[in-house]
Amino acid sequence: MLEEVTRATKRAVRELLGRAQLAPGSILVVGCSTSEVLGQKIGSAGSREVAAAILEPLLKETARGGIHLAIQCCEHLNRALVVEKPVLKEYKLDQVLVYPVQHAGGSLAALAMDAYENPVLVERIQAHAGLDIGHTLIGMHLKPVAVPTRLSVNYIGAAPLVAARTRPKLIGGARAVYVPPGSAMPVDEK
Repeated sequence: MLEEVTRATKRAVRELLGRAQLAPGSILVVGCSTSEVLGQKIGSAGSREVAAAILEPLLKETARGGIHLAIQCCEHLNRALVVEKPVLKEYKLDQVLVYPVQHAGGSLAALAMDAYENPVLVERIQAHAGLDIGHTLIGMHLKPVAVPTRLSVNYIGAAPLVAARTRPKLIGGARAVYVPPGSAMPVDEK
């Protein structure tokens, strides 16, 4: 089962990063209930083993593209996020003091604290794309405008998977142009 969780996570993150076309230095936020992955009620059966099966492909795939990975904690820590310290500085984020553990923060966030080189927690972030594994409500950490992104992967284990990318806001009125003259591609997709 853990191998399938790893394969599904790898496929999902690769697909999302391919569709979102994130520039190096962009942020991917991931919220995950390992309980839901196991088919249990969110917050009831956290698993470090499941967290490891998910975190490993997330770290590899984001590192390959130079993407920053933000892991969302559970509601008991107000959905704070684990990031590497350089992200804190680059995005001028406010650090908060708390240490996620399996039953207050979640298994994935607790594991990220051990896996990251220099982990810190921040209260909020404006990520460029996200994966929500098991209805963990990552939307509060996405830049406006979030665009639902369908993937070929609909579940990680038993947990429903929802993906999103973001795009710049469209502004203007009746005369606004969103595709440069002579181009078939909107400005945000170049």
